[in-house]
Amino acid sequence: MPLFGKKDSGKKMKSKDIRELNKTVPIEDKYILHDTLGTGAFSEVRLAVSRENPDHHYAVKIIDKKALKGKEESLENEIRVLRRFSANQQIDGELEPGTRLTHPNIVQLYETFEDKSKIYLVMELVTGGELFDRIVEKGSYTEKDASDLIRQILEAVAYMHKEGVVHRDLKPENLLFYSPDDDAKIMISDFGLSKTEDSGTMATACGTPGYVAPEVLAQKPYGKAVDVWSIGVISYILLCGYPPFYDENDANLFAQILKGDFEFDSPYWDDISESAKDFIRHLMCVDVKKRYTCEQALAHPWISGNAAGNKNIHATVSEQLKKNFAKSRWKQAYIAATVIRQMQRMALSSSNSSGEGGSKTNLLKDSKLNVPSDSSQRSDTDESIHVENIETTKTTTSNAEIKNQRISSPTSCLNGSGQAK
Repeated sequence: MPLFGKKDSGKKMKSKDIRELNKTVPIEDKYILHDTLGTGAFSEVRLAVSRENPDHHYAVKIIDKKALKGKEESLENEIRVLRRFSANQQIDGELEPGTRLTHPNIVQLYETFEDKSKIYLVMELVTGGELFDRIVEKGSYTEKDASDLIRQILEAVAYMHKEGVVHRDLKPENLLFYSPDDDAKIMISDFGLSKTEDSGTMATACGTPGYVAPEVLAQKPYGKAVDVWSIGVISYILLCGYPPFYDENDANLFAQILKGDFEFDSPYWDDISESAKDFIRHLMCVDVKKRYTCEQALAHPWISGNAAGNKNIHATVSEQLKKNFAKSRWKQAYIAATVIRQMQRMALSSSNSSGEGGSKTNLLKDSKLNVPSDSSQRSDTDESIHVENIETTKTTTSNAEIKNQRISSPTSCLNGSGQAK
């Protein structure tokens, strides 16, 4: 049961998106399914290779219909939204060949399939890992780096909002790097809680507590501004390594959020520019009418100008991220290693059959991996598993250095049962 009883109004979905899945062609006719990249309570994600173009690799989310029972709306939301951002969509009722409504920072859905027992979503393969992990691994990290990351997120969300979509669950776990490359772009994933504005008034309390906007907690109708608030929270964390709101008691946490009760604590914010703080205040403004839109945020000097500082803040931020967002690293390494092993096998098979050695595709680097030897650890029972974002176990550690002992538990959800996912 949700914490709050208020629900979204508007037209009830009639499973149109699920009915339109490809039921005539088995997925195996078009794709070779390889190793499992992750598993969840009602789904698994597998590496897939196109039979027509073997150099093309994908992530396929496989959903068990029986296990999905009662959670169909989340899947319907995800498919409906992702189709809106896929190639060759209808515009004004007409399909325009070659027209792409895609955005470079939004994970793509390519195809959908269905058989008697399962639903298959063929998705873009994203291999660069989560946002906070990359920052911790970097040797240098500045305000300017944070500004560039937030700019990419804002551009993608501005595009979503223009297309009438509200994400409703923006958080670091849903922000992934496209590849391990140093200059890899950020990708927004996990659209299970997203809604289109034409589907009716949004009022359901959903999301992740530390990132949810005040109007959601106040059980008021809400819209695009909830995503801007979440980006403000993410911006705050990117500059100090700890969350703006925290309390082990949810009621106290929600009270902080409802009042917008956050501070720029010394010494963690001493080297951060006033422009960055001003930017965050405008995004995390309790008054929705005064809160920035994505377009206004993109025009702020901290994003569009030279106001972001160039001082290396990596040591402080990474230390706090490790304390407050610590998690098991084995799963990410295992996923990456699985992709590598499968691609190496395919390359070897290709070289044996063609006489040519090596593979032209190099998505990941073996030298960066730290793969666990205990295979019994390789499972994931989190119901919120999604295609591009294999959830990992989160733990939190007391941080006495931070005012009010601020730490984070980013995986708890407003819907304690996990059914919102």
